[in-house]
Amino acid sequence: QNLNPETELKRYFGARAVLGDQRPRQRNRQFHRTTWMTNPKDSWPRFSRPGISMALLETKDGIHYFTFEHGREYQQVQFKFLDAVESMDPNNIVALLQLNPYHIDSLLQLSDVCRIQEDQEMARDLIERALYSFECAFHPLFSLTSGTSRLDYLRPENRAFYLALYKHMMFLEKRGCPRTALEYCKLILSLDPDSDPLCMLLLIDFLTLRSREYQSLLQLYQDWEEHRNLSQLPNFAFSTALCHFHLSQQDDADPEESSKQRSNADQMLQHALIMFPGVLTPLLDLCTVQADAAVTSHSFFGPKSQQPPALAQLTALYVGRTYNLWREAPVMLWLEESVKEVLRRVDAADPLVEECQNKRKQRYQSAPRNIHRHVLLSEIKEATSSLPLEVTTQPVMGFDPLPPLDSVSSYSRPERLHVGASNESTLSLFFRSLLPNFNLQGGPRQDDDMEVARAGQELNQEVNRLMVAMRDMLANIRFQEPPREDNPYRDEEEWD
Repeated sequence: QNLNPETELKRYFGARAVLGDQRPRQRNRQFHRTTWMTNPKDSWPRFSRPGISMALLETKDGIHYFTFEHGREYQQVQFKFLDAVESMDPNNIVALLQLNPYHIDSLLQLSDVCRIQEDQEMARDLIERALYSFECAFHPLFSLTSGTSRLDYLRPENRAFYLALYKHMMFLEKRGCPRTALEYCKLILSLDPDSDPLCMLLLIDFLTLRSREYQSLLQLYQDWEEHRNLSQLPNFAFSTALCHFHLSQQDDADPEESSKQRSNADQMLQHALIMFPGVLTPLLDLCTVQADAAVTSHSFFGPKSQQPPALAQLTALYVGRTYNLWREAPVMLWLEESVKEVLRRVDAADPLVEECQNKRKQRYQSAPRNIHRHVLLSEIKEATSSLPLEVTTQPVMGFDPLPPLDSVSSYSRPERLHVGASNESTLSLFFRSLLPNFNLQGGPRQDDDMEVARAGQELNQEVNRLMVAMRDMLANIRFQEPPREDNPYRDEEEWD
């Protein structure tokens, strides 16, 4: 029941405020299958199985391994969807959804379009519809809560389920349901805890702090630290210290226990600041706090403190996501005391400082692909701006961002025959008129010379960047209707 946001909203506002006059209407409601993740709405199109099913691949050591499968008709719809995406026209996806109202990738892609156009209600509704379609296809043995069901992210059919859960989780967090969002975060992590394809370990601490589930985060840290090295992630290093601090501030805590928690908080925060000094300055900047001159002038926290590229991404991600949690006055005073103590230890040549410096130099040189995928999904500007060129120069599809390089495909898209320029979009024709060597599909057109090929690929990367920028610009354009002649509020002196 914790997967239902109404449970959390009832806890905050009461059942009467949440349900309102829904109860009397339920007698006249259409019959829908009982589901856990979403409540089907009468405004949705009539549900018919879209051609998705789930199969049990194997059971090993009490763990069930499942996969979603696409029927033949669904595969044909998927090919049409890929054609619609390449056309860069959202109207083509809308037309496809009118014929196939529960096609998953179309729902995910159109939800992104609605979100960009600030239609949050429709964006959320489309994601819920996708989750309902998935849940109706579940295998009888598939469980959301047991933690024994696995889905391989390497299979394209499974990736849409991960993304739908992630987007639904983020909508819940923005809606003010962090506890429910935390349950979805745990669910995504449980589907593949070893690979963690969406890097939920970079997010779970934030949702746990927002939910004030401090003990559960400390328990996770204690259970997983030995085999996952969670202390090497800036978010866990700082968030676990923050958990201990909040536990020390609780009114009903035993004085001795409170003192112990405060001591742990001080020790862990100082260690986090020594290991990740690059967190402090951007954190204070986003909190609009002016650092002390002794801090800004010191080489340890000052602008001269360099970070490896992968660590810079993790730092920007954590700061951009959690800075509001550090704005509280008691937290900021505690941070100030810890910073002063860290500077004292640095000046006293504490051996831990040099040890952490060596660790930073040896590690964090390059981030794995799942971290890049998480940064893209997070849409936190401070983090996305620090992504490497090999990520930012390739096209990123909202329905499948940064697919694994070793994907396991059960079926493939048939090759399309390109007859001249008639199959190309208007935007492609526009770029080809400016740049004769431009080819949206990648690679040079007819030249076998290696240098020309390399130059063509570089050119395509630059044009792809430009196209992404233009797409963002076009998405934000708003057209205003001209004033009507019968408008009573029109200014008489306004120009015609």
